[in-house]
Amino acid sequence: MSAYTIVSIRVTDPEKYAAYMALSDAAVAAAGGRFLVRGGNPKVMEGEWPRPRVVVTEFPDRAAAEAFYESALYVKARALREGAAEFSMIVVDGVGSPT
Repeated sequence: MSAYTIVSIRVTDPEKYAAYMALSDAAVAAAGGRFLVRGGNPKVMEGEWPRPRVVVTEFPDRAAAEAFYESALYVKARALREGAAEFSMIVVDGVGSPT
């Protein structure tokens, strides 16, 4: 079953954040992931949304998503992101096939 990371972001240092994105792209690809949503302009339909940028990434399963997060490449990316953005990430399981 696919798993997804969902991220809300407010970039505070675009130059520093660009360095993070380059390593993040490679880490996602190495874990078998792909970006489904990557950008801004969310429209709040109900309630409140914490930040103006949203990223949704699909992975083959939760193990791959968690391996991505703990990978040496993404650990380096996270270090580059420090001080460049307000950032929250969750991982969720996708909907399984009906039985």
